[in-house]
Amino acid sequence: MTSRTVGEVMTSDVVQACRTTPFKEVVRLLDHHRISGLPVVDDDDKVLGVVSGTDLVRARANRAGRDPARAVTAQDLMSAPAVTVHPEQSVPDAARLMERRGVERLPVVDEEDRLIGIATRRDLLRVFLRTDDDIRRQVTDEILAGGLGLPRDAVRVFVRDGVVTLDGRVDLRSQVPEAVHSVWRLEGVVGVVNGLTFLGDDCSVPSAPG
Repeated sequence: MTSRTVGEVMTSDVVQACRTTPFKEVVRLLDHHRISGLPVVDDDDKVLGVVSGTDLVRARANRAGRDPARAVTAQDLMSAPAVTVHPEQSVPDAARLMERRGVERLPVVDEEDRLIGIATRRDLLRVFLRTDDDIRRQVTDEILAGGLGLPRDAVRVFVRDGVVTLDGRVDLRSQVPEAVHSVWRLEGVVGVVNGLTFLGDDCSVPSAPG
């Protein structure tokens, strides 16, 4: 069972700004490349923050309170700290991070936090375009039969709009969270409804002898 990684879907040629990039240059970069945001990096290519179109609008709305003699730069505009990911992270995990933090793009950094790419919401959510039938087959074949060794009729799998419902009985109690977690991590899965029961409880702590 495999998931695509961020490194496989990210854009490596990143449009970026530095701390001192002027307001107008940031606007020009966004307009010229037809993008809605870009990372701001230091001299060592480490990500300091992200500037989005929303940040630009906010800056213009608040310009009355700024020192007119001081030029507005990317450092003034950016949202910081940036929410970043590493290339080896799975696409589903990155997509959920993006949704949880309410961001539209994730700078991708290496082990030294240097910028190596960027993944947008569109890049990550492409994996959720899988059909329900495709997801159901993977759950049945790779997780339940292949991973847990269950008979194909032990668990019924229903998938609708990416939400997977598991209904049936597994051998051991510990297999329930294992199955749910494995399904949740599949590409294209947006939710899991657990209706599993179990035959044997291998999680209970045996009572001490009297």
